[in-house]
Amino acid sequence: MAGKPAPPRWYLIQCKPKQDARAEEHLVRQAFRCYRPTQCVTRLRGGQKRESVESLFPGYLFIQLDQVNDNWHPIRSTRGVSQLVCFGDQPVAIADELIEQLQQRLASPQPQEPCLSPGDRIRLKSACLQEMEAIFLARDGTERVLILLQLLQREHTLSVPRNSVDKL
Repeated sequence: MAGKPAPPRWYLIQCKPKQDARAEEHLVRQAFRCYRPTQCVTRLRGGQKRESVESLFPGYLFIQLDQVNDNWHPIRSTRGVSQLVCFGDQPVAIADELIEQLQQRLASPQPQEPCLSPGDRIRLKSACLQEMEAIFLARDGTERVLILLQLLQREHTLSVPRNSVDKL
């Protein structure tokens, strides 16, 4: 007696540099089911805020394949595709739960952080400096910001966590 055929599984594709969207488009045209998690990013360019949609995992996308019924050979020659990610000779399947969690997390609206520009007035939320006002100077890495705080009739430059300030 033959067993029940295995359901399609998710695999990871490495794309050529900056060609994630192209690879996804061409794979979808070939009737493959793909998933490329994206996020909306606001960047400051030329003094203006610009929004763009970028891949959450630049250079990669997920593809759902059936080991028996799908023809895997056209994937390698698809425009924008570099290779199927393998360990040894075998492509490794990704857990369906991981893809579902990604889809759910990206579907729920994320609060958009206000973009801070040098000179913006901010309010501190940290316990010891709560409700004090300061001036935003610059980013200090990805999680911290530099602020200028007037305290005891002197100006002090501090590095504080990004989540401890609110734009006024």
